[in-house]
Amino acid sequence: MVFTRLMQEAKDYVSMLKHHKVSIEETYTANVLSLDQIQELTKVCRITTKVSKKVSESIEERRKNIHSTANQLLIDQNSLNIACQAALAGSVTELKSLPEKLNPVIKPLMESIKKEESEILQKISAAEIAHLIELCVDRSPCPNVKIISNICTFLCSDPEFTPRAETGYSDSTPGLSNLKEKWTILTLFNQQRQAEKTLLKRQNATGTRGPGRPRLIAAEGSVAETFAPDDEVQKVFRIQRRGAHFALESITKRFGVHLSTKLPRLWSILCCSPSVISKPDDLIMCLQVLEIACSSVDKELLPELMVVLPKLCETLTHESSAVRHMSARCIASLAVLDTENVMKAVVRTIVPLLAVTESDIKREGAAEAIFCVVEKLQFQIIPYVVLLVIPLLGRMSDQNNSVRTICTQSFASLVQLLPLDSPNFDTGSLSEEKEKERSFLRHLLNPSTIPDYTVPVPIKAVLRPYQQAGVNWLAFLNKYKLHGILCDDMGLGKTLQSICILAGDHYNRKQEYLKNGSPDCKPLPSIVICPPTLTGHWVYEVEKFLSKEYLNPLQYSGPPLEREKLKTKVGDYNLIVASYDIVRKDIDFFKDIKWNYCILDEGHIIKNGKTKASKAIKSLVANHRLILSGTPIQNNVLELWSLFDFLMPGLLSTEKQFNAKYSKPILTSWDPKSSLKEQEAGVIAMESLHRQVLPFLLRRMKEDVLKDLPPKITQDYICELSSLQEQLYEDFSRTEAHQSLQDSLSNPTQNNTHIFQALRYLQNVCNHPKLVLTQNHPEYERVMDMLASRGTSVDDIQHACKLPALKQLLLDCGIGTPAPSTNDMVYINQHRALIFCQLKSMLDIIETDLLHKHLPTVSYLRLDGTVPPSQRHSVVNKFNNDPSIDVLLLTTQVGGLGLNLTGADTVIFVEHDWNPMKDLQAMDRAHRIGQKKVVNVYRLITRGTLEEKIMGLQKFKLLTANTVISDENGALETMATDQLLDLFTLKDNDNKSTSSQTSSSFSNLRVPGVPIKGLLDSLPELWEQQQYEKEFDMSTFMSNLYKSHELKSKD
Repeated sequence: MVFTRLMQEAKDYVSMLKHHKVSIEETYTANVLSLDQIQELTKVCRITTKVSKKVSESIEERRKNIHSTANQLLIDQNSLNIACQAALAGSVTELKSLPEKLNPVIKPLMESIKKEESEILQKISAAEIAHLIELCVDRSPCPNVKIISNICTFLCSDPEFTPRAETGYSDSTPGLSNLKEKWTILTLFNQQRQAEKTLLKRQNATGTRGPGRPRLIAAEGSVAETFAPDDEVQKVFRIQRRGAHFALESITKRFGVHLSTKLPRLWSILCCSPSVISKPDDLIMCLQVLEIACSSVDKELLPELMVVLPKLCETLTHESSAVRHMSARCIASLAVLDTENVMKAVVRTIVPLLAVTESDIKREGAAEAIFCVVEKLQFQIIPYVVLLVIPLLGRMSDQNNSVRTICTQSFASLVQLLPLDSPNFDTGSLSEEKEKERSFLRHLLNPSTIPDYTVPVPIKAVLRPYQQAGVNWLAFLNKYKLHGILCDDMGLGKTLQSICILAGDHYNRKQEYLKNGSPDCKPLPSIVICPPTLTGHWVYEVEKFLSKEYLNPLQYSGPPLEREKLKTKVGDYNLIVASYDIVRKDIDFFKDIKWNYCILDEGHIIKNGKTKASKAIKSLVANHRLILSGTPIQNNVLELWSLFDFLMPGLLSTEKQFNAKYSKPILTSWDPKSSLKEQEAGVIAMESLHRQVLPFLLRRMKEDVLKDLPPKITQDYICELSSLQEQLYEDFSRTEAHQSLQDSLSNPTQNNTHIFQALRYLQNVCNHPKLVLTQNHPEYERVMDMLASRGTSVDDIQHACKLPALKQLLLDCGIGTPAPSTNDMVYINQHRALIFCQLKSMLDIIETDLLHKHLPTVSYLRLDGTVPPSQRHSVVNKFNNDPSIDVLLLTTQVGGLGLNLTGADTVIFVEHDWNPMKDLQAMDRAHRIGQKKVVNVYRLITRGTLEEKIMGLQKFKLLTANTVISDENGALETMATDQLLDLFTLKDNDNKSTSSQTSSSFSNLRVPGVPIKGLLDSLPELWEQQQYEKEFDMSTFMSNLYKSHELKSKD
């Protein structure tokens, strides 16, 4: 029927050509055309006469359609021919009625193995070719050698599966060549190549990268360029390889124990006999056949086959990376069949090659073999985990990038299996070696079993038990050249624990160097990188606990000229303390120094691996790397990858692989619309990640280790919006804002940064009308006139609901109340407060409108971005040491990290962060070691507004934050559409929208025609991290809005 329809279309096409006087050969005018003739007819356009453009396009379109149909029909016909002929040949074989000439039987079966797309039919043909070979064993001349050689050739035809000796893989395009230069171990080459290919396919499938993001453009020479639309060619290779795989399995199973005697050619290939190996490509073919066929070889022949194992261990040192790669894969395949003997060879023959520092090739071969064995055995490797972990540790800092990366990946896989090991597992003759290494396993999994580390220098402090345990853990990491994250709860003394291991290791290295003069023990300086506010604090703490004889710190800070002078003095100190920004600016100086320890205080700052600061810090060379952070993960699990990319690059694979394996499943599972299967995948990914990183994280909570620490009580203080705030809030959340938001969400290519800008605007309204009602605001004059007519002004604290609430809180704490007149001494309040804001401008308002006017007796200090980093520590000391100071005003960005502010027992948040970890960090400035009073935390929240939703999002984040030590997500982009729209709606106590109604006495202030979208678009750009210290300037926004209002008025 298809051919009949094609025939009719071809006749119509010929008639069309004749009608337009296009000359064609007489043979194409016959009543019946063959399929080949139709193909030839439509192969090229035959228009030679002048015809209109429309007619030409019509002819060309019809030609292409007919030609495409003819090609598909020919493919279908060839497929049916292959299937039919193979079936006939199989029947002849089953009847055992072989003709004198075997070619008519062999060829159809081999064609089926080579080209049959149906897996079932291909398996049938594979079984028949095995039967045919059995029938021909005693035949003369015997075709078996040629058949087996062809099958082996088919097996090695797929260049993506079987590498070539010359280039590793057959593709010689620039992109792949660049990857080959980067990875000298082909397993890593494969991983990256597959990741790039998957990314490209996903990109082509989706078409966009997400809302407001441009299409991915491949860099020049990248792997993405190499994946041309050549999938059909690759499909042919895959079918051919699959057919050869089925054929070899069928042959080895059919011959069973007689394989070595009846098919000596195949057996010699499996045993990699020198007689069949003349060049590397021949060796690769033998190894490929061995990898595929060994699993189906009869168990009785296995001891004979295992003779090849020593040869495989030798080929791991072959100069060709392709040969080493195939040898590693073969060893892994044999390990499944005879785990004990193969693991004995791995431990006693392959593992020692990791220590051959003078030969990159030997270390590469050994590392790749171990990786393949670990990946292949999966849970079967558990009894041998401890025998591999320590040798791999030694190579995780290898100078060879490929060795370092693949050893780290192997280590990461094994770490997850460590808890499953048991003394009851039998490892045969390796039991004695295993017992020697068991202590490492015990200490890694249970830090409480690590023996106490005695700091060899005098420390002017008595360590609490949990701090001693922390120092023990740090010493364990030091001993085995491991790196980790000390993520104790805020205020538990992470700084002191770090100082102990720093001082101890510096002292031990110095003593060892004096004893034997070994270059490995030469004293090296260490560096502590921290936020600028903490540089002075670190120097103070080191000098407080240690003599300069053991640790001599230098605060490396100041303007460029001052830092140039300090560079000449660095050699006189053994501990440098610098901020992240300073290290980024002077990275050319810092990266040339070999450091002993590199400690990142508040290390979550490098959570974004793409920032210049993160890249600079990761370029530093250090023997030991340590991160201190009470909140290592703040917004998503991908941040954890960046931290471990600094500590142990490769432990969590590449960023793309981590994203695919962990980040995406976890994020997807949190989507309210996710399926049960997606939720299960998210849980599995989370648990897997938890197991993988757990040995390198140490976390203790205050409530668990500080029984004598007074409690922390957190309370939400709900404030009702003033009528002016309510009107401003509702004006902004009317239909035009919602429409703009809906347009952005429905159009993923539209730039929607104004959503975040709108959120910032609403937060400002909740804080104080002054933050938005500037002279550039279109309603400014009308509001000012009405306020004046009522005898008030925008400076009145009654128009900002948080200021009366803050005033009442301070008075309730006894701050600002009149001092007793009978006492001439300085009056000391019972309570002292920290007041946190996000914006410096909000601190200005509190200072001028509240403290100066309404609480003039309150003494206070201020700590924000205007205070130079070098002076911040002195402000903290002054507040802690002078009890007559009632209040410290701070911005969350400057005062929320690392400071010790135990002089206060009351913490008040006027503004809140989307990231709960920042607020937690800030409130724990007071709730830490040294605090003697109950700490009360008050959060001022405006009812029914954006702030209540921020608090809800914070709770969601914190709920998930403990799954992977401190893991959470729930960034704005992951919220459902209705939730995002809901942020712009003011709600009453009954949770009903009130955006369309108001009880405000200022309802007449609404100016019809003021475009809300213009107000959105004119907001400033979204903040960078460092801009928290600066004023939020909305002048441009207000200016644009005012101009728009003027234009509307003229109309």
